[in-house]
Amino acid sequence: MGEGMGRVRVDERWDGAGGRRVRSLETGRENPDRRTVVIVPGLGALGYLFDTLAGCGSWARSFLLDVPGFGRRPPWSCAPELPAVTELVTRWLESVPAGPVVLAGHSTGAQVALRVAAERSDLVRALVLLGPTFPPKLRTGPGLIVPYLRTTRHEPAGTLPATMPYYGRAGLKALARFVRTAQEDEPEKLAPAVSCPMVVARGVHDAFSPQAWADRLATAAADGRSVTVPGAHAFPYQHGGLTAALINGAAKRAGIL
Repeated sequence: MGEGMGRVRVDERWDGAGGRRVRSLETGRENPDRRTVVIVPGLGALGYLFDTLAGCGSWARSFLLDVPGFGRRPPWSCAPELPAVTELVTRWLESVPAGPVVLAGHSTGAQVALRVAAERSDLVRALVLLGPTFPPKLRTGPGLIVPYLRTTRHEPAGTLPATMPYYGRAGLKALARFVRTAQEDEPEKLAPAVSCPMVVARGVHDAFSPQAWADRLATAAADGRSVTVPGAHAFPYQHGGLTAALINGAAKRAGIL
């Protein structure tokens, strides 16, 4: 089973968490439970992360969470708001994996992952922030215009068909609500509370996650590292193997491999 994942076996799961049903895609079930990767997508779109999931599944039991639930029509698992998604991911991590995980998130998913790791260190062995948003200058609607124009011209054409079905099910109102709550977040205040190894990765052409912002988050953590990779904001779509390797590197730093 699996949304366009080719020959890699992917199972669709539904698990209870905090009184809600949460959908996820799972691969690599044959790997030991101590090697568990959990990926949180940006703005609820899963399609551009399939290659990353497959790459992680070669060495770890790996999950791609469908939160807040745009992989299916409403009702969703939670409200399309950053705090609600954070709470749901926390409850899922308490309920499903056998122990602490390597937690990775992209874009707004990176903000969710950072919040979870900062608030619940017992659930996270290593943290990977992929293209984390939003630095202070991007926390208003007008502030996003120039970064959007600078970034999208570097994104591959395939990014749109990989994400638009999710955005179409969400609708503009829900997406705007999600972005607004993410812009209210202050990741720089949370990074110092992260005690596990943390990797912050951004695409070289990513104006949503500038170099100075990635470096700021990495240096604020106890054991942080900043990395720049090819591509723009959606670099995991075109560089899934590289993204999985970054997650693998974080697992090694945490002593999981």
